[in-house]
Amino acid sequence: MTTDRVEPLRIGVLGAARIAERAIAVPARDTGARLVAVAARSRARAEDFARTHGVERVLPSYADVLADPEVEVVYDPLPNALHGPWNLAAVAAGKHVLSEKPFASNAEEAADVRDAARRAGVTVMEGFHHLYHPVMRRLLDLVDTGELGDVVRVEATIAMPAPEDGDPRWSLELAGGALMDLGCYGLHALRSLAPWTGGEPVPDTARAGERAGAPGVDEELHADLHFPSGATAAVRCSMVHPDRDFSLRIVGTRGEATAPAFVEPHRDDRVLVRTPAGTRTEHLGTRTSYTYQLEAFTAALRGGPPVPTGPDDAVATMTLVDRCYRLAGLPPRPRVRNQPHRTGA
Repeated sequence: MTTDRVEPLRIGVLGAARIAERAIAVPARDTGARLVAVAARSRARAEDFARTHGVERVLPSYADVLADPEVEVVYDPLPNALHGPWNLAAVAAGKHVLSEKPFASNAEEAADVRDAARRAGVTVMEGFHHLYHPVMRRLLDLVDTGELGDVVRVEATIAMPAPEDGDPRWSLELAGGALMDLGCYGLHALRSLAPWTGGEPVPDTARAGERAGAPGVDEELHADLHFPSGATAAVRCSMVHPDRDFSLRIVGTRGEATAPAFVEPHRDDRVLVRTPAGTRTEHLGTRTSYTYQLEAFTAALRGGPPVPTGPDDAVATMTLVDRCYRLAGLPPRPRVRNQPHRTGA
């Protein structure tokens, strides 16, 4: 008997952001992927990241990571406004890309990345990692099997305590805001229900609270939406909440299901189901959603099925984000007009 061995991904990392440990370093270790190279604005931070996570080499700049012939996949955890430019640069270098969400500053830029990836023949994936975890898969399965009946209401809350004042998430120029950082998860979760709700969600109203001293930047936003089927939905996001709340509730004609932490299933892996037959709690496992995501990306690059969070999906989500901003009276996030500095920005 023979066992086929999947060639490990060879990953280059742009930056040593906090998210990089959880989103790529740990999953790479769990899946056997190689962290080939890393660069950061601070070489000391890059060297520390490399020592901690077994990265093979530290390079002088992001551009050097893209030029490295051993790098097969570029992981992009940079500030939001730099996702689009560096995703485009990675595609131009012929690399596959795993980009943190949001995919770009706005839908126009997301479409540019999508089109470039098509021309280059590379795979680009947006990091909506929750979709790959059994918690989210179970929620969708409960809808698909009909146990909950027809979907009539969906509610997503994505909230967290406030970042520090100087955090990039409070900068309009860096494409910050609660909807960009948090609410996009809720909008994506709603979009995942399109096969059972007659199509994509449509925003009806949105209202936002602006950050004091940061015009155009939402510290919280509440959007109301509807589906073609007539089902309604609400997405509430806040970066000034007293606690972390990453919950998703799906109500149907025969029952309802709630995941208290659908974006953070490693913290709480429960799915709570209530139907006329009774109430039950299912535990789906606390293995990180980022590991499931990297496994799906690896499979796609090694001849398996394409990832569901590819560029077309990213453009659709960013289009919905832009529409919610406009309804709330805020501008979609501006894209970076100048090329980022060679060492990043």
